[in-house]
Amino acid sequence: MGHNRDDVIADEASRGESEPKLDHTISNRIGEMNLETEHQLKRGLRSRHIQFLALGGAIGTGLFVGSGQILATAGPAPLFMAYLSMMACVWVVMNNLAEMVTYLPMRGISIPYFVGRFVEPSLAFADGWNYWYAYTMLVAAECTAGAIILQYWTNAVPVAVWIAVQLLVILFLNIIAVSFFGEAEFWFASIKLITIVGLIILGIVLFFGGGPNHDPLYFRYWQDPPGAFVPYLVSGNTGRFLAYWTAFVRAGFSFITSPELIALSAGETVAPRRNIPKAARRFVWRLAIFYGLGSLVIGVVVPNDDPQLLSGDSNASASPYVLGIARAGIKGLNHVINAAILTSAWSAGNAFCYSGSRVLYSMALNGQAPRWFGLTTKRGVPYVAVLFTLLIGCLAFLNVSNSGSVVFQWFTNISTISGFIAWIVIMITYLRFRRAMEHHGMLDSLPFRTPLQPYATYVVLFIISLLTLTNGFQVFFPSECSVSSFLAAYITIPIFLVLYLVHKVVYRTPLAIHIADVDVLSGKKEMDDMCAADVEPAPRNWVEKAWYWLA
Repeated sequence: MGHNRDDVIADEASRGESEPKLDHTISNRIGEMNLETEHQLKRGLRSRHIQFLALGGAIGTGLFVGSGQILATAGPAPLFMAYLSMMACVWVVMNNLAEMVTYLPMRGISIPYFVGRFVEPSLAFADGWNYWYAYTMLVAAECTAGAIILQYWTNAVPVAVWIAVQLLVILFLNIIAVSFFGEAEFWFASIKLITIVGLIILGIVLFFGGGPNHDPLYFRYWQDPPGAFVPYLVSGNTGRFLAYWTAFVRAGFSFITSPELIALSAGETVAPRRNIPKAARRFVWRLAIFYGLGSLVIGVVVPNDDPQLLSGDSNASASPYVLGIARAGIKGLNHVINAAILTSAWSAGNAFCYSGSRVLYSMALNGQAPRWFGLTTKRGVPYVAVLFTLLIGCLAFLNVSNSGSVVFQWFTNISTISGFIAWIVIMITYLRFRRAMEHHGMLDSLPFRTPLQPYATYVVLFIISLLTLTNGFQVFFPSECSVSSFLAAYITIPIFLVLYLVHKVVYRTPLAIHIADVDVLSGKKEMDDMCAADVEPAPRNWVEKAWYWLA
């Protein structure tokens, strides 16, 4: 039976006087979150910063290069369908996170903090380290891609030099004050998004025959041959479905961890209960425009049987956009597009380093990582966590002795499944959070609520779980079976389970915190007071009104 909401809040107020320094949550007895340390993260990010931070992380080499691999394997229709399907999943995960972090946008929090508070500490421990190593692998993947892209212009410079330059720039942008980082990421992402918009417009022009050769493309490459669907592994409708499912799995790389970027920045966001819902709503629609139209354009401007898509070259010449431009007879754009792809890789690597360091910082505050990862500069930057994240990101130097495409594929496989596991944990955490709010009679007090809940979460939880278990289904076909492919597809799952089970055995944590004991009040009063003082700026003219709507 649920408790009376007024009684619960009154009880919280009475407990507040006796615990002024430490936030002791009922839900996390393994560690305690110290929100009164002398160095804290600063609130320097605005709505435009966190929106572009998330978009910058989402739009990277997955869209520019990975989409070409999907096109070659499955065809234009599965490519388009896969991105639309994955965007629907991202929308639900984003809504889950937005509801929780808008309710408690405390400094230093992260997704593992909510997992430990609303589910149980062992799952939070495994999830935190899973996030962190996924982000480090993504940093390495983007630096690997960036080095290959730079080699498009010259092979005279060793690949190790390009990787080192990228890592140093990411270090510089992440080690200075957060407001400068946010501004740099805003402009990084702006350049990239402007370029993508230009490519989409160019694709529409080519569709209607506006290119130099005045040849309308329409949906020429969707017809047979080569066709909208390329049967995968087997023929007929089964092969077409497997093509779609393969595209669906691979599309995940473009989206993993992108919803989390907004949530991770909540503690450093100005007016979080106003800006986070705004960013969450706009992020998904903007993502739909870029990925929906972008993937559709790819299927229009280049056929799936173009030999360069199958060449295995992980550089700009393998980008379907570049191939489409070359087919249309447009000269001089190859360097522009190559620069845009480089910007996307650099921007995404920048955002992933930011996220990985903040996960590590929050785990240190929560007692689930060494305390020294919680050290910050006087400007509030967790410099130890940043340095350690980039240290593991130096795995990008594996590219020195291996093929760039092989190393890139290795990093993407690990990070994709890690991202799927992280989404599963987020949805479980949200369902527990929602049940706890209902139990305490506080569901209506949520400052931000999203549609179709909790039903949409149950559906997407099933879909992502199925994708995780079947992501390497190819290895069960004799023609595709190999030990290396099996490990690349499934090694992340046992690693996560080992982290979870070892922590559970050592600390003897419960399977799940009893719903009546889930803490939904600690920190609420402080966040209510802080957000009550927020005054939304009023536009003084139509220019400011347009800017506030956009940013």
